[in-house]
Amino acid sequence: MDQGINIVLLTSGGVWGRNVVAYFAQRDVPITQVICEQRVSRTKILQRRIKKLGFWIALGQVLFQTMIVPVLNIIYRARVNQIKADCAITDTPIPDHLVHKVASVNDTAVITLLQQLQPDVVLVTGTRIIKASVLNSIAAPFINIHAGITPLYRGVHGAYWASVERNSAACGVTIHLVDQGIDTGEVLEQALITPTQQDSFITYPLLQLATGLPLLYNAVQTVREHRLMPQAPLVRESRLRSHPTIWFYLWQWLRHGIK
Repeated sequence: MDQGINIVLLTSGGVWGRNVVAYFAQRDVPITQVICEQRVSRTKILQRRIKKLGFWIALGQVLFQTMIVPVLNIIYRARVNQIKADCAITDTPIPDHLVHKVASVNDTAVITLLQQLQPDVVLVTGTRIIKASVLNSIAAPFINIHAGITPLYRGVHGAYWASVERNSAACGVTIHLVDQGIDTGEVLEQALITPTQQDSFITYPLLQLATGLPLLYNAVQTVREHRLMPQAPLVRESRLRSHPTIWFYLWQWLRHGIK
């Protein structure tokens, strides 16, 4: 790929943001700037969930994340390390000189910075919903790497929900254009993953990341060659997914073996 393409990444950090930067750097297509927003506080997240989902569902989600996820991290540590080694997933932080920290990707400072940088493409991973004022501030496309097959598995934990629903034909990762909705933008690339009995809620995202990075790279290639073209999604049904509650997760694990 032509090294002259100007790429900016919008992220909240984490393993997906780190690996997007590393993947492109390893292919001599370095990302120009990483705009990293602060994560939304747990208190605000809880307040939003209670308002949207109700107290008991929000409580169940918090209990799952605080009581079950740490245990899963211990149980599946060896599998996590195996996937990281096999798929060259890195834990190396993004170099400081690339990072511009902001409170939110929707700050006016982000618009100013994007207009100064004039990127050819803006990659997105793990941010809050991006407002129209940001999306329309420059001519470049905004492209998201999403852990699920959209539009059926919008939101979070797409591979887990596909596993719960025994939907192997829609268990995977999507590269899509960003619009003002939640993972509702037009699809550019999609691919499936095949979890094994060794995999779980903890390892699905790593499999999706490893599968999605080459797709994201290909999407950037189409931008460079002026042939960016949306495609029909694998499925057209649309649903927004949230985190499982502790009781739902335990029931699926104990009754159906979905980890």
